[in-house]
Amino acid sequence: MSDSVLYAVDAGVATVTLNRPDAMNALDTPTKVLLRDTILGAADDPAVRVVVLTGTGRAFCVGQDLKEHIGLLQANDQAALWSTVPDHFAPIALALAEMPKPVIAAINGVAAGAGASMAFACDFRVVADTAGFNLAFTGIALSCDTGISWTLPRLIGHAKALELLYFPRTVPAGESLDLGLATSVVPAADLETAVAELAAKLAAGPTVAYGAVRQSLGYSASHTLAEALVFEAGKMQQTGATEDHHNAVESFVAKTKPTFTGR
Repeated sequence: MSDSVLYAVDAGVATVTLNRPDAMNALDTPTKVLLRDTILGAADDPAVRVVVLTGTGRAFCVGQDLKEHIGLLQANDQAALWSTVPDHFAPIALALAEMPKPVIAAINGVAAGAGASMAFACDFRVVADTAGFNLAFTGIALSCDTGISWTLPRLIGHAKALELLYFPRTVPAGESLDLGLATSVVPAADLETAVAELAAKLAAGPTVAYGAVRQSLGYSASHTLAEALVFEAGKMQQTGATEDHHNAVESFVAKTKPTFTGR
């Protein structure tokens, strides 16, 4: 089995680590397949309450492996060239954005192309001060993928999203924070600790409610108010039936701190 994607679960936190440091965690086909299946597995695992996505080495992920891409172009393998978008990149984006649990991107280095897209599909982007984002697609005369056309304008607005996609450049950590691409920026040496603290806080919280909230926000982005109200009602009923809700209400009445189990 390939070790290009590492997976570990500890105290309800699943860490998915891209592990091709010599290739700056570029996504060749075996890595995309493994990453997709790993993220889908984490989304479905009831023992996982929070997911962290990160990379090894000096990059978070630079997107599509261009060495593999060039080979497919030279071979004129149209099926392999473009089926990767619906077969790999789209399922990864959907799983990151829609799974019913919080997702953190720990940006240890540059996140470019689909790497940036994956980060933007997460709830939180904790960024090392040495890292940055590059929306590299048009730099190689391609359109954008992995959901960035949906996520990016919702983070920073249509006009700025268009600018960054038209004129790719590396947006450093500080500017990323100012724009809203980053949730927080920390010294590179503190990234692991900062992410662990955030993940632990989320894992100790009402994770069913967190999942319902993120799904409600996602749903509302492409539906009418009336439809969103119906969706909200369903999620309210779902979360109202959880042990976490009942325990929290009892704790409120008793003036004690609730303990959440994600059930």
